[in-house]
Amino acid sequence: MPISARIFRFLLMLGTLALPGAALAAQPHPWQTNFQEAATPLMEQITSFHNLLLVIITVITIFVLFLLIWVVLKFNARANPNPSKTTHNTAIEVLWTVIPVVILVVIAVPSFKLLYYSDTIPEADMTIKATGHQWYWSYEYSDHGKFTFDANMVADEDLKPGQPRLLETDNRIVVPVDSVIRVQVTAGDVLHSWAMPSFGVKIDAIPGRLNETWFGPVKREGVYYGQCSELCGTRHGFMPIAVEVVSKEKFDAWVEKAKKEFAANDDGPAIRMLAQNETK
Repeated sequence: MPISARIFRFLLMLGTLALPGAALAAQPHPWQTNFQEAATPLMEQITSFHNLLLVIITVITIFVLFLLIWVVLKFNARANPNPSKTTHNTAIEVLWTVIPVVILVVIAVPSFKLLYYSDTIPEADMTIKATGHQWYWSYEYSDHGKFTFDANMVADEDLKPGQPRLLETDNRIVVPVDSVIRVQVTAGDVLHSWAMPSFGVKIDAIPGRLNETWFGPVKREGVYYGQCSELCGTRHGFMPIAVEVVSKEKFDAWVEKAKKEFAANDDGPAIRMLAQNETK
């Protein structure tokens, strides 16, 4: 690729990252070094805690670097031919004990608050059950007629314009905006993990066990993407998660449509998996 084309591509990428909007909050983008933009209050708190830790780590790193440089310059053999034989300094020992304790307390207090907040499920507006399989997710809307559907990754050749590679699914989870969603997570075969970065959610899917998490309320409509985050086999990297947040009116309309479309999905994931294997 010519240098001019590379420069243009780089400038185009920078311009894209500078554009505001919900699209970049929904999925990762090239050269991303930070979290995805927070879409829920939980993720906002996670981001704030991360930024606090970054400041603390940076200050400690600079301080230790300064001490190393100072020691190297002041106490080398040429600058200090007669070294001190001091073996004890009460003030220094008190400082290097008390200061780390204070730093750990500063880290621990918001950490415990965040853990409690993320682990305490508030009163939810609806519940979705997510079941991990090798290698797709199935979902059950128990509060809306108990219909179920599978969500498989869309192959490269079937992607439509604007759909991200390796992240788009043939059936998306649809939830209403400004709602708290309880997610019950399990697995039908091996360990999986249901993770949605912009929601601040990641929880293991374990066969024979029902784990529970939550997200919301999501303030912006749009499509948000995640992936299985537990190594689960050869196609682990090909079982994405897509959550579409819509208005409550559109959600009600989608539920009525989904009840009819997925009404025949009561045979269970084992039969659907067998049918998929037979077509491969």
